[in-house]
Amino acid sequence: MNRPSLEMADIVHCAGDDFIKRSRRWISWQHQKVLLAITRCRTAALGGHRDQCSSCGHSAISYYSCRNRHCPGCQGNARVRWLEARQRELLPTRYVHVVFTLPRELAPLALQNKRLIYNLLFHSSAATLLEIARDPRHLGAEIGFFSVLHTWDQRLQHHPHVHCVLAAGGLAPDHSRWISSRRSFFLPIKVLSRVFRGKFVAGLKSAFHTGTLQFYGNLAPLAAQGTFTSWLRLLFRHDWVVYAKRPFGGPEHALRYLSAYTHRIAISNHRLVALANGNVTFRWRDSAHANKKRLMILPVDEFLRRFLLHLLPRGFVRIRNFGFLTNRYRATLLPLCFHLFHSTGPPRQINAAQTSTHRSSASLWNCPVCGGTMHVVEHLSAAQLLLRSPPLSRECAA
Repeated sequence: MNRPSLEMADIVHCAGDDFIKRSRRWISWQHQKVLLAITRCRTAALGGHRDQCSSCGHSAISYYSCRNRHCPGCQGNARVRWLEARQRELLPTRYVHVVFTLPRELAPLALQNKRLIYNLLFHSSAATLLEIARDPRHLGAEIGFFSVLHTWDQRLQHHPHVHCVLAAGGLAPDHSRWISSRRSFFLPIKVLSRVFRGKFVAGLKSAFHTGTLQFYGNLAPLAAQGTFTSWLRLLFRHDWVVYAKRPFGGPEHALRYLSAYTHRIAISNHRLVALANGNVTFRWRDSAHANKKRLMILPVDEFLRRFLLHLLPRGFVRIRNFGFLTNRYRATLLPLCFHLFHSTGPPRQINAAQTSTHRSSASLWNCPVCGGTMHVVEHLSAAQLLLRSPPLSRECAA
């Protein structure tokens, strides 16, 4: 894929310092750290290595990436490694894609309590799937699945939801056989929606009574128990959005789905169109009108503010396993699932050298001059790179 003409690093480089000064009232050190990492990513500031062709001797310098999980340019390798690991766990059956979304009334509270609300979203959605799937009136089986947290919509607004990818079936309670779901649907949507709502609201009540739920600014009145209780009733006025795709193809389709949703951040470099006259133009998909692609223009400060809304708390795990895929059960129950499918076992193990991040002697890419093999011959610090050549400057639009 060709490198985009405009990258997030260009926007941050051109507007970052002024944006930080204008946003002193609310911007945090974590925000500034991410912005700094993005501007330094794949530049001499992080060091690099010199590659040399084993055939013609052509030499080139490659810069290291920042590896920040909010950087648009650093998710590709992490996604590939994760998918390689998941490939060994995908069962030879159909899969289902289910999405649990928080109502917009909860968005302000989620921004003030990110760790608590996002954890609650994970646990309540997973508990809902596990409970309804176990019910003999529906599937009557123990299921296993991955959940991935996204906090944005196509316009970069705050929109917390989790994507779950599940095998379309599960283990019988006595683990004697595999129970497949119906071909037309996996689990009833209305039941999932109402159970999910009940579990999430119960979690909110518990957090409120233990004092772990915080309220600031416009939400401060909710700290009063009577006001909070009345506010909770509003959440029951409508069903919460749960989307479930009909069971689709086999493990190769599941991998395609996983690759589309894992390690994604709020906006990719390939959606950026222009930076001009203090505005950022980017592409977005309008789901309300048959996914028609449109352009949105935002002032650069508003664009960066929206981008920073989606920074996750430090150490927060945004991809999680549940059911028979949890660390506690995977080693025993996953081989049992393969056995019940009369399979010889999971796909061939990937050789460690294929996924290793140590590249000191591995082939990296082909020589642009003769097509030979390029190898790392020298690791360079930031100071060494700056002595060899001045840092490249990014041009800012007028």
